[in-house]
Amino acid sequence: MNLSTWSIRHPVPPIALFLVLMLAGFYSFRSLAVTQFPNIDLPLVTVSVGQPGAAPSELVTQVVQPIEDAIAAVVGVRHTTVTAQDSAVSFVVEFELETDSDRAVNDIKDAVAEIRGELPDSVTEPIIRRLDVTGVPILTYAVRDDTRSIEELSKFVDDVVARDLATVDAVGKVSRLGGADREIKVELDPDRLLAHGLTAAGVSEQLRMRNIDLGGGRGDLAGTEFSIRALGAAETLDQLAATPISISDAATVRLDQLGRIIDGASEERGFALYDGTPVVAFGIFRASGESDLLAAEGSKEKLAELQERYPSTEIYLIDDTTVYTEANFHRAMETLYEGAALSIVVVFLFLRNWRATLIAALALPLSIIPTFFIMDMLGFTLNTISLLGITLVTGILVDDAIVEIENIVRHINMGVPAYQASEEAATEIGTTVIAISFSIVAVFAPVSFMSGIAGQYFKQFGLTVAVSVLLSLLVARIVTPMLAAYFLKDAHHVDAKDGMVMRNLMKVSAWTLKHRALTLLAGFAIFAGSIYSATLLPGEFMPPTDIGRSTVTLELPPGATISETDDAARLVTRRLDKFPDVKSVFVEGGGSDVTEAKLFVNYGPKEERERSQFEIEEDIKQALSDIPDMRLSFQNENGENDLSISVLGNTEESAALAAQRLAEAMAGMPELEGVLSNANLLRPEITITPKPDLAARFGVSAVDLAATLRIATIGDVEENLAKFNSGDSQVPIMVRLNRNAREDMEILRSLRVPSSQGLIPLETVADIGYSAGAAEIGRYDRRYRVSVTANLVDGARLGPVNAQVAALQQTLELPPGTEIQASGDAEIMADIFEAFGTAMAAGVMLVFVVLVLLFHSFITPVSILLSLPLAIGGAIFALFFFNYAMSLPVLIGFLMLMGIVTKNAIMLVEFALTSMSDGAPKRVALLDAVHKRARPIIMTTIAMTAGMVPSAIGTGAGGEFRAPMATAVIGGLLLSTLLSLLFVPALFSVIHGAQTRLGQWLRRRIGINSASGARGHS
Repeated sequence: MNLSTWSIRHPVPPIALFLVLMLAGFYSFRSLAVTQFPNIDLPLVTVSVGQPGAAPSELVTQVVQPIEDAIAAVVGVRHTTVTAQDSAVSFVVEFELETDSDRAVNDIKDAVAEIRGELPDSVTEPIIRRLDVTGVPILTYAVRDDTRSIEELSKFVDDVVARDLATVDAVGKVSRLGGADREIKVELDPDRLLAHGLTAAGVSEQLRMRNIDLGGGRGDLAGTEFSIRALGAAETLDQLAATPISISDAATVRLDQLGRIIDGASEERGFALYDGTPVVAFGIFRASGESDLLAAEGSKEKLAELQERYPSTEIYLIDDTTVYTEANFHRAMETLYEGAALSIVVVFLFLRNWRATLIAALALPLSIIPTFFIMDMLGFTLNTISLLGITLVTGILVDDAIVEIENIVRHINMGVPAYQASEEAATEIGTTVIAISFSIVAVFAPVSFMSGIAGQYFKQFGLTVAVSVLLSLLVARIVTPMLAAYFLKDAHHVDAKDGMVMRNLMKVSAWTLKHRALTLLAGFAIFAGSIYSATLLPGEFMPPTDIGRSTVTLELPPGATISETDDAARLVTRRLDKFPDVKSVFVEGGGSDVTEAKLFVNYGPKEERERSQFEIEEDIKQALSDIPDMRLSFQNENGENDLSISVLGNTEESAALAAQRLAEAMAGMPELEGVLSNANLLRPEITITPKPDLAARFGVSAVDLAATLRIATIGDVEENLAKFNSGDSQVPIMVRLNRNAREDMEILRSLRVPSSQGLIPLETVADIGYSAGAAEIGRYDRRYRVSVTANLVDGARLGPVNAQVAALQQTLELPPGTEIQASGDAEIMADIFEAFGTAMAAGVMLVFVVLVLLFHSFITPVSILLSLPLAIGGAIFALFFFNYAMSLPVLIGFLMLMGIVTKNAIMLVEFALTSMSDGAPKRVALLDAVHKRARPIIMTTIAMTAGMVPSAIGTGAGGEFRAPMATAVIGGLLLSTLLSLLFVPALFSVIHGAQTRLGQWLRRRIGINSASGARGHS
């Protein structure tokens, strides 16, 4: 008694099982996190080190290279990427995927700690942390309050808003954008310093030593223990201003007699604008593994409470990325419902039996809803990838039920009672259904175990599909036959006549079996043509997606000030405001590089616009093209340029020269626009070169010169600054020259430097001149790296353009030791396409293993696997007709086609083998297989096609990703179904005949015993 027969005779356990699974699935669906992308755990570690006033070139030699050497000795490190900018350097260390993230962080900490003593004394303490890949903020807000200063608003965001939002479930962190911290500035007058024989560094050091409260131990007096404290910190700004500064052994001068003391905002190094108005903004990030929608909903509720508590403070929404995430989720679910409904309609049109249709329709909820329970157990989320898997299998899930119910209905129409027909038909079709399901699982499962980052992203996709297919198999084996046995009605024996389509199909099938050679030649010709046509399709990584917003990078020439960047951002914002499609413009400027800013342009949902995002972007490019001395570049949804090339070299000069030559060559390609190389960015510098003889005579070192200039111009590092106690916080006291002095070259020349003979002018012991140096230096795996970036013109595809650039490299004369590598989307595309190719090959091998185990033959599965190429031609034609490129969703569609084509061949071959084992001649068995299996094959094909139609239409959020995949599947389905019915019987006939003749030859020549002979002897 098989599983189906058992379920028919014992209906209560299957019903109880699926009731429990359904309840668990409903509960899990409500609790599953909704995110844009899967939560992945990549072993990435960042190291951040600062050295105030240091140029990138000094950072590389003094900081980067020692840390790189230490990191290189850590086990498991794959790549190290370094970016050195003015005063700061950052490392991103990538480990092998199997490395534990916590161990990776600890290993890097240990490695850096070992060489900490080799780093300059002026560097800040290295900050080492794990890099969480959580993407962009899900919500961005701005705060406005006319009763507060900019630093008070910033403190409100840091202390009140961030603190309250930290209590919200699913919120990971809050990051402030723009604004300024409170700072007490001591702006010294150089003439007064000179008159009193002081330096800015000396004043800062005295202030730090005097303005501080410290513990002084404890003492016992008269039997009572007292704590001892030394209180030197000023309690008010007036007390701070009166702080005595020593100028000689017995004389002092008040601090405020040396310059001005200002309580206000710190020096502006970044800014935020909303529609051209300065704001203090903050971004809200979700916690890893949590739901975007839950974090957004909780944050909005908490901010509404804050608005009530602080009525004078206006908190308003700037950007909400969860709008796209939520729309994509709802559209995916609508696509699922629409596809399911269309599939059910197709079943009814074929069977014309509402009871049978209802039984087949139950397979969808009984398969999908318990899948949510398994997803919850595996820690998955409802994201673009997992939802794609669910919508993809809509048609597949009803497949097994259709095959089962169609066979049962056929037996009932032969006059067999429904109960008996259900048992007989389920037993008859059991091997076929199992083979179909396990073949599909074998195709999709390897995707979950792909190597690299691709495997991390698509783990949820492959396992979601595999789990749902296995659940549909369970439904088909224990629920569908059981329901059919009890709910279908008996029918009289009816000799149904074949329709015109079936009669013509049988005539063509008979002809193909009679002319097998011509049939196989035609099949191979179609396959060869399909392979050739695939080369005509352009390639791209991801289809362009209308997400309702654009990211534009703005870059001014090196040396530009933060105010100039602010003015440029306002200019661009004013031009953007003239476009009616532009809803808002948010600017985040400055930060690590004061010459750069990012503009986030919001267009609103695409359903509310007449024009697409890409059409609007083309008009904006034209409107901004005449702005001089400014680099403007549109970035894709990942925040990167369309094409990025890395040029590696052993020296900075060789890498820069190779990048310059490559950029010049790429600029001549009509498919590219905005070709840029960061090798051309040289910032102006003032160089201080010690005069060796004089410096040695006066006992002045390069360290003394650098410290004097650094503290006089930008102040000391924060760790060395005096602090002013202000309630529950400490405000840094920044000591340096006043602005006029810092901007006067002659005053800088005359700055006093401590020497063995007292204070002497800087220009006495050093030459001061002008030069230029790199604004940014990049390194990759201990080699210098220069990036060349570009965007694709409208209509250009990444694949062909990347191939042209690769060919272009062969014509360039590059300096020795340089190397050119693809990076960005081109690199990811190559890695993922290679991983998918490996996964497909592994899927084919697993399908072969499954079929060998089911059919107990090594030859029969070959006739099934050779039918796989039949789907390629239809998919390629559909893609070509609708002008789609070969992209990631298309590869996913090809995976599905592999399982579907295998299903059709299995249904035909398994029926033919069963008939042949019952004594039917091979030709009769094959024709009968076509006759009996044509209807379920066509039914499942049309049902799956109907299920994919909503995705192919591609409306709503995320439709651009689903449409190419669905189009490829529909085209491949239709052609492969037709070719399977005609090509597979002829192919099986030839292979089976060859197998028989080969077996007879081996028995004659080698003496191999046959299984039938062994049975006869027994």
